Amino acid sequence: MNKKVIIQILMIFLIIFISWLFFFKYIKKDSDKVNQDMLKKKINIPKSNSSNFINDINYTSSDLKGNKYQITAEQAEIDIDNTDIMFLENIIAYVFLKDSNSVKITSNFGKYNSKNYDTIFSNNVIITYPNHKITGEYLDFSFINNLGTMSTDIIYSGDKTKLKADRMEIDISSKDTKIFMNDDTKKILIEGTK
Repeated sequence: MNKKVIIQILMIFLIIFISWLFFFKYIKKDSDKVNQDMLKKKINIPKSNSSNFINDINYTSSDLKGNKYQITAEQAEIDIDNTDIMFLENIIAYVFLKDSNSVKITSNFGKYNSKNYDTIFSNNVIITYPNHKITGEYLDFSFINNLGTMSTDIIYSGDKTKLKADRMEIDISSKDTKIFMNDDTKKILIEGTK
């Protein structure tokens, strides 16, 4: 093998290793705590008389780059304590990226912040974009940061690959994806398909 190729491969592994160390030292602790807290609380829509219900909602927003985010739900309840927050049922969301393919997100429940467009999808979350499908139980999505963090029973299906993992971070604009297991002793299950 050529010395250049070997050095390049070693540098790539070194960069991946340093990134991995950085992630587990600084980022994983906070995201694990948030994910565990959210999973314990399970997003449910409380049916109280002192709240406001809306049927068939549709919100659209866009950023300075020309990307658009559209979210629809069969029913929403406005949080009385914070009117920027809505609890949603039966959600369909689209991320329309300028000069790229759109991304579709569906789930049974969610929590939407109309001020910053952050959305938490839960229960039967499905992300689809051309030739790719990701399913799981929880997705914390930030339109402003173009970042989605998905966790719990993740299954990714692509043209020639299928994998199972505990957590996935997706950069929506670049489609770059980082895949993790919560337990360092377990490995991501990857299967080839025809």
